[in-house]
Amino acid sequence: MAACLITFFVYFVFMLLIAASTPRDLLHCSYSFLLSINVWPPLVAIGVFFSSMSAALSCLIGASRILHQLAYDDIFGAFLRPVKWTTANGNPMVAVLLSWVLVQLTLFVGGVSEIAPIVTIFFLFSYAAVDLSCLALEWASAPNFRPTFKYFTWHTCVLGFISCVVMMFLIQPMYTSVSFLALLALVGVIHYLSPTSAWGYISQALIFHQVRKYMLMLDVRKEHVKFWRPQILLMVKNPRSCCQLVDFINSIKKSGLYVLGHVSVGHLADMKDDMLGPQHNHWLNFVDLIDVKAFVELTLSGSVREGTEHLLRLSGLGGMKPNTLVLGFYDNSPQRDTFKDMKILDKNTTGVTNYACDESSAIAPSRDEASTITSLFFAVQNDGGSTGHRGSNFTVNEYVSIITDALKMNKNVCLARYFDQMDRAQMASDKPYYIDVWPVNLLKPLHQENEKLDKPSSFFDTTCIFIMQMACILNMSQVWKKFTQLRIYVVESDDRSPTLKEIQEFLTAVRIRAEIKLIQFDGGKHIRDLPANNIPSASRNAYLQSANDMIKSRLDRTSVSFLYLPSPPSDQSQYTEYMEMMTKLSDQLGPTFFIHGISHVISF
Repeated sequence: MAACLITFFVYFVFMLLIAASTPRDLLHCSYSFLLSINVWPPLVAIGVFFSSMSAALSCLIGASRILHQLAYDDIFGAFLRPVKWTTANGNPMVAVLLSWVLVQLTLFVGGVSEIAPIVTIFFLFSYAAVDLSCLALEWASAPNFRPTFKYFTWHTCVLGFISCVVMMFLIQPMYTSVSFLALLALVGVIHYLSPTSAWGYISQALIFHQVRKYMLMLDVRKEHVKFWRPQILLMVKNPRSCCQLVDFINSIKKSGLYVLGHVSVGHLADMKDDMLGPQHNHWLNFVDLIDVKAFVELTLSGSVREGTEHLLRLSGLGGMKPNTLVLGFYDNSPQRDTFKDMKILDKNTTGVTNYACDESSAIAPSRDEASTITSLFFAVQNDGGSTGHRGSNFTVNEYVSIITDALKMNKNVCLARYFDQMDRAQMASDKPYYIDVWPVNLLKPLHQENEKLDKPSSFFDTTCIFIMQMACILNMSQVWKKFTQLRIYVVESDDRSPTLKEIQEFLTAVRIRAEIKLIQFDGGKHIRDLPANNIPSASRNAYLQSANDMIKSRLDRTSVSFLYLPSPPSDQSQYTEYMEMMTKLSDQLGPTFFIHGISHVISF
């Protein structure tokens, strides 16, 4: 502040002395009036020459260093690549020569009167950028932003920025407008190229500040069914075997929360270091490669069941918490390397190695590997029929217990099977395809004890409505609505079955457009007059086979089938039988999505 005041005082006194000692006409008519009033006129010319030379050289060298750094950081890609060249002493000769050429081109504009506004505008642009940067840092409340200027406030930043912009337009409106357009073009190029940098992004600080503020405003007590949206936690063991499923859930989330969850079995007390730290970046790279909008949550737990409960409770933040759990199916189907099917490995063009290793090495990569490997997931192995969820210590009882725990926590549950067979490219090339919806509990006759005591107010219960809502959301996504249509199958049974008119009225009320199919199902003859808790295995298998054949016979250009997922039995000894029934019902149906709904998701 003292230096600024002294400089201002010296210039002010110099101005007064010149005004007091120089004729008015001379000041008006001559830019070089100092030559006329100086004791030795050549002294003024020498001073002007050397000061101009000093300023020009400092600007030239400074500008060349900035240009070299822009090229070195790959801000504009290959366009400035030749500017990276330096001498053995580190002198950026190419940058200096290019800066000199730009200066010479500027001099062709004309006289000093034409060049001065251009130079002034660019200086004011730099000052405005500094004011804007300080303002953004102040609004972002960055802890490391501690300006030493005693009188700094965001008001001074705003005042400085506005003053610079106003002065630019007062000096030369046309040059200022063109400069603004050129600046916006450069910002667009940088945004398009998305160069990686180590100096940090002010946008990330601003986003963090705004997200935190709005997350606090998102009150879960004000939730309403009209604004319900799926917020999904997808449990993944090995991304290499479920890329299609990860992409499918991305289409069905409808701008809701989407979390990829992974449980590593173990205890931190038994480890020298936290093995999840290096893994997290690999998962984030996987999310980037497959191009989905998802968060990643990893946890270390004594069992998969316990870890899934932790993720259900702790994933998300504030009002953005998972309300739906999605699991892969527990069966003996062989795994497929969906990295190859979706050409994920081909997308990694950064020159980074993709590793296929065993589970132990994938779970605990070294710190050196963590800095260079973008895709470190173990290869798909089919030893002993292991699946995406099944492992040597992961039993069917634990799998069904996860479903039971999620329902106890009032979470919707979905099971996905055969999604490695989904080929969206084929559907897009040979449309139309159908999203088949089966809003009927086909396993109800086999486990009447699990029927809920509260009767639905219509012929569709909560799960049926939830199934139709999820199918409708999928059909509304930008990709799927281009080549798929909804097709709802309503099975006529011995209970009260809806008429075609009632179904149409219901779908109109909930604003769902779909093709309706009423079909007869005579599979009940296999278990008719038999108690639900004592059905022979042969009769039960015959019924399940009939139900499976009925669905299979309707697979006409079906992209995915949505089926009713009944709640698990209360007796854990029946968990194996429960999964066997689900397996037989969905055998060879192609991509199948079992759904059990808890939430009320549709407003009438």
